[in-house]
Amino acid sequence: MKRRVSSGSPLEPVIGFSRAVRSGPFVAVAGTAPIAPGGGAAAPGDVGGQTRRCLEIALAALADAGARAEHVVRTRVMLTDIARWREAAEAHGAVFGAIRPACTFMQVAGFIDPAWLVEIELDAVVTEEAQST
Repeated sequence: MKRRVSSGSPLEPVIGFSRAVRSGPFVAVAGTAPIAPGGGAAAPGDVGGQTRRCLEIALAALADAGARAEHVVRTRVMLTDIARWREAAEAHGAVFGAIRPACTFMQVAGFIDPAWLVEIELDAVVTEEAQST
């Protein structure tokens, strides 16, 4: 049985997606943009700030699906300017430095909102071993 998690994004019903989906021990968090709590882009022009906001949203979705950061096995960080990867890496490392999931940084042509500089995807596996840590 699949468990779907919504972040309340108005794009979810339009596109037909969930912020996260859990199937058994597997949790996938969709591409998560830096949407500010009141709407619009968080931290305009700030890759590090936008990355932190993406991670806040993605980790909240993980929690709603019954997972934690230490369950994450893979991250994907998509940037509109790969030259700014270190700014995103610093924010990523603040969360995942000790966890060290498989990680890919890549450049993309753009996102739905041109003010978004980064999006992040997470994949997690909730095992009994990980649940006890």
